[in-house]
Formats: sequence, structure tokens, C-alpha cells
Amino acid sequence: MNVEPRNGAWPDTGGTGVPALPAAVARATPAATVAALTATLGLAAACWVIAVWQMNGMDMGTATQLGSFGAFIALWAAMMAAMMLPGAAPAVLGRAQAGGIRAVPLFAGSYLAVWALAGAAVYAAYRPHGTLAAGAVVIAAAAYEVTPVKRRCRRRCREATGSGVTFGIYCAGSSAGLMAMLVALGVMSIPWMAVIAVPVIAQKLLPAKIAIDLPLAVAIAGLGIAIIIAPSVVPGLSPPM
Repeated sequence: MNVEPRNGAWPDTGGTGVPALPAAVARATPAATVAALTATLGLAAACWVIAVWQMNGMDMGTATQLGSFGAFIALWAAMMAAMMLPGAAPAVLGRAQAGGIRAVPLFAGSYLAVWALAGAAVYAAYRPHGTLAAGAVVIAAAAYEVTPVKRRCRRRCREATGSGVTFGIYCAGSSAGLMAMLVALGVMSIPWMAVIAVPVIAQKLLPAKIAIDLPLAVAIAGLGIAIIIAPSVVPGLSPPM
């Protein structure tokens, strides 16, 4: 079977829908592959540590204040690197194979720059809010999960074609609903960040399957309804006591 990447995209193997990372790694330059993978996952792990350290005590649920722009963007960048880089590992390895290890920093940096710009938009639009607004955003995020725009962005994000900026735009489009949930539920919440990181990473690595994606959307919608009807049963919406 031919497993050479096309335009930096890792093909599926064996009909499983899982990116052909092991086969791709075997064909890549070993040193570049190991260095790219180690740097990507190591940076993600370090950013998790930084984010948890910096966010400790900042979570006030839906009433969270963002503070100064500079402090927020710095923390947001660490959060996005922690959440997004693990799912971007196949794309980073593809870039290392295509252009060598020196091509990786520009690709990963421009990818994260897109998420930093998204953080600037969040800062401009965000206001502390109540549970009704949070529930409405979560329900809207559930609806977005099943839209054609979401499916197209997710497919293009998994293909990892083009520059880091193009890759970042499509991945941001793919994860827009889930990230809106994070902002609505508690933008400085470590537990919500960890919970939402799971589908964000999975959707970057796995193909869309209605048997998984539709129940996820229904579960998200159910969470939104619960927040509106009985916010006290949903943890993390109010300031910790």
C-alpha cells in the first residue's frame, strides 16, 4: 500500500480512519521525525503545566474576568498550544518530512498565531455573563457540530494542506464550537479545558463518523439545556467556594 503523504496530509490505512502515523514515521528521516514529535508534544506538555499554574485561582465560572489584554493573550497562547498541538502532531511530522526540521518552527508558529488571533477576538467580544447566556452558547455549539461548515473545516484540518496559517484557519473553524463552549462555561477553568481538549484532539486525528459525532452533538445540546434549566447541577459555572 502506498502511504506517501500528499500535500502534507497523512492518509488513512486499512480502512480504520486513523492517520497513518507509524507508516509515515517509518518513511521520514528518523532524526527529523523524533525531533519534531518530541518538540511538539514536549511544548504541549510544558504549556499544560504553564496553563494550570497560571489559571490556578482565576476560575470564577461564567463570571470570570479576563484581566489585561497582554496577560490574557499570553495565557491564551499557552492554553491553545496545550490543547491544539497534540492533535497537530501528524501535520507537523508531515512538514518535517517535506521540508526538514527547519520548516517545523515556522509551520507550528504560524498555526499557533492563528489561535492567538482568535484569542484577540475572544478578548474583544467576551463579557462576564449568566447561565442563560452560557447555555445558549453551548446549544449553539451543539448545532454547529453537525453543520456542513464544521464538516468541511474538520476535513481540511485533517488533510493538513498548505501553510501553517491555512492549517490553523481550518482547524480553528473545526473547533470553533467547542472553543466557544470553553469560553462560555469558564474560560479560565482547568477542568473544562481538560474536558473540551479531548474531543478537540480526537476530531483532529479521527475522521468524521455520524455514529460518534451525532451523539456528541446531542450530549452537548443536553448540557446546554441543563445549564439553562438547572444550572446548579452543572459544576464549574459559579465561583468556587
